[in-house]
Amino acid sequence: MATVPPSLPVPPAPPGAKGGAAAEPCPCGRLTVAGSAKAGKVEQAGKASGAGKPLAYAACCQPWHLGQPAPTPEALMRSRYSAFVLGLADYLLATWHPGTRPLTLELDAGTQWLGLEVRAHRLLDGERGEVEFVARSRLAGKGQRLHERSRFVREAGRWFYVDGDVRG
Repeated sequence: MATVPPSLPVPPAPPGAKGGAAAEPCPCGRLTVAGSAKAGKVEQAGKASGAGKPLAYAACCQPWHLGQPAPTPEALMRSRYSAFVLGLADYLLATWHPGTRPLTLELDAGTQWLGLEVRAHRLLDGERGEVEFVARSRLAGKGQRLHERSRFVREAGRWFYVDGDVRG
């Protein structure tokens, strides 16, 4: 059984933040749904009909980075992408299932994260889910693309990243 992660340090503001992290767009790229009557309804960047506004980091991934459990596998996956962007290795380790988690995680500070596209997400049952995504980055001037179908499991009320299959 996975353990609840310890309290995490306050994450830094997203890259380019000028007035504090709260108002800055979330690195995961979520948008509010334009014209939605539902408060808090969001859509993936570039996929919203009517293109909403970028969701603020404080209203998107920051609560998960501060220790609240992500409510869905998709929310956890988005928060993990944002953690890569922000260099939050402790968060990545804390949300990785203990059965597959590495002992340490070194993030390459030279990686420039360019965007995230969530292609599909589904719950397999109440305790397992999958998220298919493409994350784009650049390292040493060379573009990279990670297309993965990730697996998640919920234990003790928290979702954890288990592993994933890299796709072509």
